[in-house]
Amino acid sequence: MGNNFERKVYGWKELSILYAPGLTPHSASRRLTQWVVVNKELYDRLIRSGWIKGARVISPLQVGIIVEYLGEP
Repeated sequence: MGNNFERKVYGWKELSILYAPGLTPHSASRRLTQWVVVNKELYDRLIRSGWIKGARVISPLQVGIIVEYLGEP
C-alpha cells in the first residue's frame, strides 16, 4: 500500500485482512495475533501501549508499533 496506508483506529480483523488479504477474516486475525505473540519485543511494546490480546480495536499508536515491526501491509 506504500504511502497510502493510514495509521488510524482499526478493528483487529480489519488490520489483519490488510496483512493477509487471501485468508478468511478469522484466519487473518489468528495469523496477525501469532505474528505479534511470537515477536517478544513487538508483543511487549504493544502491551506497554495498553493493548490487550483479544482486543477488537487497535489505536493509531498500536498500529504504528505493528507497522514498525512488520512493515506496512
